[in-house]
Amino acid sequence: MSKPVRPAGPSLFASRVAEPLAARMRPRTLEEYLGQEHLLAVGMPLREALSRGKVDSMVFWGPPGVGKTTLARLLAQSTEAAFVSFSAVSDGVARVREIVAEAERRRDGGRGTILFVDEIHRFNRAQQDAFLPHVETGTVVLIGATTENPSFALTGALLSRVRVMVLEAIPVSTLEGLVQRAVEDRDRGLGARGLSIDDDARHLLAESSDGDARRLLGVLEAAASLVDDGGAIVRATVEAAMQYRPPRYDKSGEEHYNLISALHKALRGSDPHGALYWLARMIQGGEDPRYIARRMVRMATEDIGLADPQALSVAMTAAQTYERLGSPEGELALAQAAVYLATAPKSARVYEAWKAALEAAHDTPAAPVPMHLRNAPTKLMKELGYGTGYQYAHSVPEAYLPQSYLPTQLGERIFYEPGTFGFEKDIAKRLAWWASLRARAEEQPDPEPSQSEPSGEST
Repeated sequence: MSKPVRPAGPSLFASRVAEPLAARMRPRTLEEYLGQEHLLAVGMPLREALSRGKVDSMVFWGPPGVGKTTLARLLAQSTEAAFVSFSAVSDGVARVREIVAEAERRRDGGRGTILFVDEIHRFNRAQQDAFLPHVETGTVVLIGATTENPSFALTGALLSRVRVMVLEAIPVSTLEGLVQRAVEDRDRGLGARGLSIDDDARHLLAESSDGDARRLLGVLEAAASLVDDGGAIVRATVEAAMQYRPPRYDKSGEEHYNLISALHKALRGSDPHGALYWLARMIQGGEDPRYIARRMVRMATEDIGLADPQALSVAMTAAQTYERLGSPEGELALAQAAVYLATAPKSARVYEAWKAALEAAHDTPAAPVPMHLRNAPTKLMKELGYGTGYQYAHSVPEAYLPQSYLPTQLGERIFYEPGTFGFEKDIAKRLAWWASLRARAEEQPDPEPSQSEPSGEST
């Protein structure tokens, strides 16, 4: 499928020795490529396309360091197509015209063109529109690489003309093999130095790389620099080379939404352990704690509501505490709120009631306010019947007089039905008691409207 690669001569190796280890160890053939068996194994989509010698336009979507750029280059090599890079950041529409003109000349000569766009999520609409007809006609085969969800960045028109291939993080066992190969490879790796690496160090390197081969080789190279020729790389060497590993987090990308979703679901699912973990991931990743605080206020109302009215106060207090203290002291208030919200009784009844009320208001925008509920501050309004029939609740010991508070066309519509946990149990009892008073009143003659309502504007 791919042409054999002749070993590099001494002069070529000498010119490459200054390159980073990750660049030197970049796969030269598909046989050297690691991972992505779900795409490249026999019978899988890319393998079948390559066996036909034809690659369609596609987008490689996956985390950093899994080989998106390398795979694009290897596909071009395997199909003998020209490989042309396009920068979504620095190249404009004029560059598009140049690329298309060159691609048309190659096509006339019987050779295809693979146009590679790294960070394709930065593709602006003008660039997408300029390439679209040439992708559609096959003048260029577009291969994009992105760490972000392409459905958020590409137009529907372009997205419908490419296949999205999801690249997965490279498994730990595969990365351990890469470590050993890099240590032993005399031409491109560290083999000329006669180093060794023990199992513990190799596993730590692979496990801590988050499936990122580029990161793994960078740390391995740093660890090797701490050891003399012929020496051994051990766990302590790797730990010293790693130092602080910045978290993989993008405050504006998909991972941002994945993490806040995980936090929300852990809180809703009453798991304080998960809530604390995802909160810590976001904080360490550089998320604005005030954003997290706002989301927890929303969670307190949406997922806890009146099952524990105190939850809203706790979330608000945590937000205010962070504003007062800042980081890192204020972060503890967020952690405390997260634990409280996770362990509070849950209810979405207020949230559901509010949605139902909004829908009813949308459907009945002109429903008149019943006369007995209208304000009657003037003599004319009273003469017109405003406020007539209103019963002032505080005129009776129970502070409750049955009457309708909805427009006539809604009848006795029920929006809020309390749950069976926490404070809503008390609310349910109170509503049941009022319902019994209403039923009793319906069996008796209507009482005269109360005259003890406060003067002035009725409320």
